[in-house]
Amino acid sequence: MNIRSVTRVIALTFGLLLMAGQSHGGEKNFGDYQIHWSVFPSTMLTPEVAKANNLQRSKSIGVVNISIMTDNEHGQPQPVGGQVEGQVANDIQQVKFLAFRRIQEGDAVYFIAQYQYRPAELMTFNITARPTGHRQDLKVRFAHSLFND
Repeated sequence: MNIRSVTRVIALTFGLLLMAGQSHGGEKNFGDYQIHWSVFPSTMLTPEVAKANNLQRSKSIGVVNISIMTDNEHGQPQPVGGQVEGQVANDIQQVKFLAFRRIQEGDAVYFIAQYQYRPAELMTFNITARPTGHRQDLKVRFAHSLFND
């Protein structure tokens, strides 16, 4: 499987996870830009996709996926590049920095990081995104708990 095929599988996997209700997702509007996110257990990735993207699969590892979007000339959302950084804190305020990696396939751009969690533990994410060419940081905060199957 080549990298283009693997990246398509990742994009499809993220979309399917959101539609199947296996992950938590949301978005925040900043005028010209929107930040979209999803959070899901790494075990939802197939072994092939995880291996091809150097992602670990484990019942104690979650994945956070961030996209920066803007509306094109037809009013349809389209992804844009940029930088994403952030941290995650557990329910007793232990903070870990997230190491985001950029994944791009054609026009699709995702920023993905993994983190450790315990089942049912409330994790609070503080994410800062900066679209390419934009001077202001876009900050989102959200919380989610993952459960093992």
